[in-house]
Order: sequence, then C-alpha cells, then structure tokens
Amino acid sequence: MNSQPALQTALNHRSIRKFSEQAIPEELFAQLIAAGQMASTSSYLQNVSVIRVRDRAKRAQIRAICAGQGGAGHHYVENCAEFLVFCIDGARHKYFAPDAQLDWTECLITGSVDVALFAQNLLLCAESCGLGGVYIGSIRNDINQLAEILHTPEYVVPLVGLCLGYPAQEPAQRPRLPAQVVVSENEYQEANADELEAYNQTVGQYYNERGNADLDWRKQIQGNLCTEVRPEILPFLHKQGFAKR
Repeated sequence: MNSQPALQTALNHRSIRKFSEQAIPEELFAQLIAAGQMASTSSYLQNVSVIRVRDRAKRAQIRAICAGQGGAGHHYVENCAEFLVFCIDGARHKYFAPDAQLDWTECLITGSVDVALFAQNLLLCAESCGLGGVYIGSIRNDINQLAEILHTPEYVVPLVGLCLGYPAQEPAQRPRLPAQVVVSENEYQEANADELEAYNQTVGQYYNERGNADLDWRKQIQGNLCTEVRPEILPFLHKQGFAKR
C-alpha cells in the first residue's frame, strides 16, 4: 500500500469538500481504523468509538443538523465515500467498573483528547494514501437529535464528524498563524499585536482572492465566538453522565 511520508503529508494538508464517486477499498479503510486505534490514549483507557454512517437516510438527517437554521447543509456529508462520527465512549469503562466516576470534568477532557488523536491519526494516514477529508463540527448543532439518530447511550458523546473520500478538487491552503505567535519558550508569551494584525491582513487577502472580500480572521472569530455557542451542549453532557463536577 503506497503512502507519502508523514511530514510531507502533514505540511500539504487542506480540507477537501468535493469528492469523486470512487469507493474506499475495505482493506484500506480497515488499515485507517487500525491507524486511528494506534494513536496515543490517556492511561490506556481507549476512550473512542467510531460510528461509520452508511445509511443514506441517516446521512440526510445529519446534513440537516449541520445546516442549522436554514440553508442546505454540507452536501459532502451525503456525497463522500465514508462519513464517520467519532465519539467519546465511557460505556465500556462502566461495563468493567460500574462504580467508575466518569462525571468528573477531567474524564471529559481525556476523552476529547483521545478522540482528537484518533481522528487526526486516521486522517493523516488517509491523506498519505491519496484520500482527503474534512472534519464536521456542525454535527453538534443539534446534539440531542444527533444522539437519537445514532442511538448513542449514556456515557457516549458524538463529538466530531469526518467526511472521507478521494478528492475531486485541489483547494488552496489556508494560511496558519506564524510559528513565533504560536510557540513560546519556557513560559507563555503574549502574541505581538503587529504580528496579529499582519496575519489578519494575510487571511483577508486569502479570502479576497477567493471571492469573499468581506472576511478576515478577526471577523471569523467574531462570527464564531461573539454569540451563544451551542448552549445545549452542557445539559447534554450532564445527561450523558459527564462534566458534573
């Protein structure tokens, strides 16, 4: 099975939102799941379950959740070769240890980290084999309905989706923050205002070249964080047995 070097693959990453109709071979899919499972896991708890959504009706329902109030949602949720939902899973822990105290917030954090590592391992390996993908956080637009669609029981939280398939586009890379803004030495260092403003202009130019002249990083942050951010998430987590203390 041919694959590109890890460093080259990581540096070439871009989100893919248009896919060909080519199916992913089952052997390759199985290897990608195995690669995800080999990611580091906190205290060997293996807090992750993956739901492979192949039912087209369920995909259509999830696409509608991603759309939120109005809009058509992400067509690639329905059209990609594979749509995966990564879940924090404490149900197995309860099986082996019924008195496990999963309601501590730390258990939610370790589960979230495990999910992120598993999902990133899987996507990185997929990209190295010529596949592409895009993570779908908007599945949490209505997490209660999503849980009903996927029949996730107590102590299981569907956290993020992933569209996966063979790319039918070659999008440009979005510019990342300069390394000197991200990396501190020995102690936290605040980002330099001039560097932040320069980066904001770089992002604005990126969007302008792609036909969206009224968007930059500042506006993207404001649009995402200067309003309610899925307020139903905390009650759902409590219902599932997490983050109560």
